[in-house]
Amino acid sequence: MAETIILIKGDVTYQLTLDPTVWIFDDRKLDLTTYFITEKVAEDNEKYLRDMGAHWSREIMEGAVFPPTLKTERKFDRKGMLTGTFGMELNPFLKNAQVNDSATEVIFECSTNEEHSFSIEEASTLILKFSQDGKPLVADGPVHILLADGSNTDNPIKNVTAIRIQ
Repeated sequence: MAETIILIKGDVTYQLTLDPTVWIFDDRKLDLTTYFITEKVAEDNEKYLRDMGAHWSREIMEGAVFPPTLKTERKFDRKGMLTGTFGMELNPFLKNAQVNDSATEVIFECSTNEEHSFSIEEASTLILKFSQDGKPLVADGPVHILLADGSNTDNPIKNVTAIRIQ
Protein backbone atom coordinates (compact mmCIF):
# COMPACT_ATOMS: atom_id res chain seq x y z
CA MET A 1 0.00 0.00 0.00
CA ALA A 2 1.30 3.44 -0.91
CA GLU A 3 1.95 6.10 1.72
CA THR A 4 -0.90 8.63 1.88
CA ILE A 5 1.14 11.59 3.13
CA ILE A 6 3.17 13.89 0.86
CA LEU A 7 5.81 16.32 2.14
CA ILE A 8 6.59 19.69 0.59
CA LYS A 9 10.22 20.23 1.53
CA GLY A 10 13.41 21.92 0.44
CA ASP A 11 13.87 25.62 -0.30
CA VAL A 12 10.71 26.76 1.51
CA THR A 13 10.04 28.75 4.66
CA TYR A 14 7.56 26.16 5.96
CA GLN A 15 7.67 22.44 5.25
CA LEU A 16 4.15 21.13 4.75
CA THR A 17 2.59 17.73 5.19
CA LEU A 18 -0.25 17.09 2.73
CA ASP A 19 -2.93 14.49 3.38
CA PRO A 20 -4.98 14.02 0.19
CA THR A 21 -7.40 11.65 1.95
CA VAL A 22 -9.16 14.64 3.56
CA TRP A 23 -9.38 16.83 0.45
CA ILE A 24 -12.75 15.34 -0.50
CA PHE A 25 -14.27 17.74 2.07
CA ASP A 26 -12.31 20.79 0.84
CA ASP A 27 -14.31 23.47 -1.00
CA ARG A 28 -11.33 24.14 -3.29
CA LYS A 29 -11.46 20.69 -4.90
CA LEU A 30 -11.92 20.56 -8.66
CA ASP A 31 -14.34 18.23 -10.42
CA LEU A 32 -12.02 16.70 -12.99
CA THR A 33 -14.88 15.16 -14.98
CA THR A 34 -15.72 18.67 -16.21
CA TYR A 35 -12.63 20.75 -15.41
CA PHE A 36 -10.71 20.13 -18.64
CA ILE A 37 -13.71 20.35 -20.96
CA THR A 38 -15.25 23.58 -19.67
CA GLU A 39 -13.94 26.82 -21.06
CA LYS A 40 -11.88 28.88 -18.61
CA VAL A 41 -13.27 32.40 -18.51
CA ALA A 42 -11.05 35.09 -17.07
CA GLU A 43 -13.04 37.03 -14.52
CA ASP A 44 -13.73 40.60 -15.43
CA ASN A 45 -11.79 42.77 -12.97
CA GLU A 46 -14.48 45.47 -12.84
CA LYS A 47 -17.18 42.90 -12.09
CA TYR A 48 -15.00 41.41 -9.35
CA LEU A 49 -14.45 44.82 -7.75
CA ARG A 50 -18.16 45.66 -7.98
CA ASP A 51 -19.15 42.33 -6.38
CA MET A 52 -16.55 42.68 -3.63
CA GLY A 53 -17.76 46.22 -2.94
CA ALA A 54 -21.33 44.98 -2.58
CA HIS A 55 -20.15 42.18 -0.28
CA TRP A 56 -18.16 44.65 1.84
CA SER A 57 -21.13 47.02 2.08
CA ARG A 58 -23.42 44.17 3.11
CA GLU A 59 -21.00 43.08 5.84
CA ILE A 60 -20.79 46.64 7.16
CA MET A 61 -24.59 47.00 7.21
CA GLU A 62 -25.50 43.49 8.43
CA GLY A 63 -22.31 42.30 10.08
CA ALA A 64 -20.20 39.36 9.03
CA VAL A 65 -21.56 35.93 9.89
CA PHE A 66 -18.95 33.34 10.87
CA PRO A 67 -19.55 30.43 10.81
CA PRO A 68 -22.37 30.36 8.28
CA THR A 69 -25.90 30.11 9.61
CA LEU A 70 -27.93 26.99 8.95
CA LYS A 71 -29.55 28.59 5.91
CA THR A 72 -26.25 29.33 4.20
CA GLU A 73 -24.29 26.26 5.28
CA ARG A 74 -22.94 24.32 2.38
CA LYS A 75 -24.58 20.97 1.82
CA PHE A 76 -22.27 18.19 0.71
CA ASP A 77 -23.25 16.28 -2.39
CA ARG A 78 -22.83 12.82 -0.90
CA LYS A 79 -23.48 10.98 -4.18
CA GLY A 80 -21.02 13.22 -6.03
CA MET A 81 -18.34 12.60 -3.43
CA LEU A 82 -18.84 8.85 -3.71
CA THR A 83 -18.63 8.74 -7.51
CA GLY A 84 -16.64 11.83 -8.55
CA THR A 85 -13.10 12.31 -9.81
CA PHE A 86 -11.41 15.20 -8.03
CA GLY A 87 -8.20 17.17 -7.87
CA MET A 88 -6.65 20.15 -6.10
CA GLU A 89 -4.47 22.90 -7.50
CA LEU A 90 -0.88 22.78 -6.24
CA ASN A 91 -0.48 26.58 -6.16
CA PRO A 92 -2.17 27.25 -2.76
CA PHE A 93 0.13 24.72 -1.11
CA LEU A 94 3.21 26.31 -2.67
CA LYS A 95 2.03 29.71 -1.41
CA ASN A 96 1.50 28.34 2.12
CA ALA A 97 4.96 26.74 2.12
CA GLN A 98 6.35 30.14 1.07
CA VAL A 99 8.80 29.12 -1.65
CA ASN A 100 12.03 31.09 -1.21
CA ASP A 101 13.13 33.51 -3.92
CA SER A 102 16.27 31.45 -4.52
CA ALA A 103 14.20 28.41 -5.60
CA THR A 104 13.92 27.72 -9.33
CA GLU A 105 12.26 24.31 -9.65
CA VAL A 106 9.78 21.90 -8.13
CA ILE A 107 10.71 18.21 -8.22
CA PHE A 108 8.20 15.43 -7.68
CA GLU A 109 9.86 12.44 -6.05
CA CYS A 110 8.26 9.07 -6.81
CA SER A 111 8.42 5.70 -5.08
CA THR A 112 9.71 4.27 -8.38
CA ASN A 113 12.91 6.38 -7.89
CA GLU A 114 11.86 8.65 -10.76
CA GLU A 115 11.93 12.42 -10.42
CA HIS A 116 9.91 14.90 -12.47
CA SER A 117 11.05 18.51 -12.58
CA PHE A 118 9.06 21.67 -13.34
CA SER A 119 9.86 25.35 -13.07
CA ILE A 120 8.16 27.19 -10.19
CA GLU A 121 5.84 28.89 -12.71
CA GLU A 122 4.86 25.59 -14.36
CA ALA A 123 4.37 23.85 -11.02
CA SER A 124 2.00 26.53 -9.80
CA THR A 125 -0.43 25.52 -12.57
CA LEU A 126 -0.34 21.76 -11.86
CA ILE A 127 -3.26 19.79 -10.47
CA LEU A 128 -3.02 17.05 -7.85
CA LYS A 129 -5.63 14.42 -8.72
CA PHE A 130 -6.58 12.59 -5.52
CA SER A 131 -9.63 10.49 -6.38
CA GLN A 132 -10.98 8.48 -9.30
CA ASP A 133 -14.66 7.52 -9.42
CA GLY A 134 -15.07 8.29 -5.72
CA LYS A 135 -12.12 6.17 -4.63
CA PRO A 136 -8.74 7.38 -3.33
CA LEU A 137 -5.73 6.58 -5.50
CA VAL A 138 -4.40 3.76 -3.33
CA ALA A 139 -2.41 1.60 -5.77
CA ASP A 140 -0.33 4.31 -7.46
CA GLY A 141 -1.16 7.41 -5.43
CA PRO A 142 -1.83 9.16 -3.20
CA VAL A 143 -1.94 11.74 -6.01
CA HIS A 144 -1.43 11.91 -9.75
CA ILE A 145 0.13 15.05 -11.20
CA LEU A 146 -1.86 16.55 -14.08
CA LEU A 147 -0.84 19.39 -16.37
CA ALA A 148 -3.14 22.42 -16.33
CA ASP A 149 -4.30 21.76 -19.90
CA GLY A 150 -5.17 18.13 -19.13
CA SER A 151 -2.88 16.84 -21.89
CA ASN A 152 -1.50 14.08 -19.64
CA THR A 153 -4.73 12.80 -18.11
CA ASP A 154 -4.16 9.41 -19.73
CA ASN A 155 -0.54 9.28 -18.56
CA PRO A 156 -0.16 11.32 -15.34
CA ILE A 157 2.83 11.35 -13.01
CA LYS A 158 2.07 8.67 -10.40
CA ASN A 159 3.50 7.28 -7.15
CA VAL A 160 4.42 10.72 -5.78
CA THR A 161 6.02 10.54 -2.32
CA ALA A 162 7.35 14.08 -1.88
CA ILE A 163 7.51 17.52 -3.48
CA ARG A 164 11.00 19.01 -3.25
CA ILE A 165 11.64 22.69 -3.94
CA GLN A 166 15.15 23.68 -4.97
